[in-house]
Amino acid sequence: MDLGLERLTKTLYDMSNLSEKSVTLAIEGYSKGVHVRSEISAWSGTLVVLNEEVGDLAVELIARYQPVASDLRFIKSCMEIAYGFSRFGRYALDIADVLESFGDLNECDHSTVIKVGERVRTMITKSIEAFAKRDLRLAEELPGMDDEIDRAYSEYVRTMIRDGRGDVKCTGSATLILRYLERIADHATYIASSIVYTVTGKHPSFK
Repeated sequence: MDLGLERLTKTLYDMSNLSEKSVTLAIEGYSKGVHVRSEISAWSGTLVVLNEEVGDLAVELIARYQPVASDLRFIKSCMEIAYGFSRFGRYALDIADVLESFGDLNECDHSTVIKVGERVRTMITKSIEAFAKRDLRLAEELPGMDDEIDRAYSEYVRTMIRDGRGDVKCTGSATLILRYLERIADHATYIASSIVYTVTGKHPSFK
């Protein structure tokens, strides 16, 4: 049982590092106009495989050892957290696809995406650290940060609609990326919820 839990934890650490690298590279690729899809696609595929491995191992541990209390909560949460990390990779690939679809975006204003992207990367880092340390304080910071990302995305869309100005390619690409970043923030918050459940046995009212 202990060896299985160690394998789960190690796999999640591997996923956390890879998912964080994926999002970071996707944002850098957009801001610098560098095509990074092939690398992120490979990482995203690896994250999918690792997510499946976590699920298989979790089911095996439950079936063989019938864990209860904290061990059972941990195993269940690992499945949810692994899915969150895999989604980070999927949305990083979506961001990389924007540059592939829209072409040269070097003349666009990247400031909003970069600002929101940095905040989202902070959320990812906090979610990983909260998992590693079982830190409730860190986990409970994430819903408020998620609200900030939601507001930034909504405000950008409202501004584009209200003002009706700007290059369609620039505003369209930025809107898509901000939407993907908003979804990453949501999944970071879901991870935080799983961490709180692991530690306390209670499901918080995070969205």
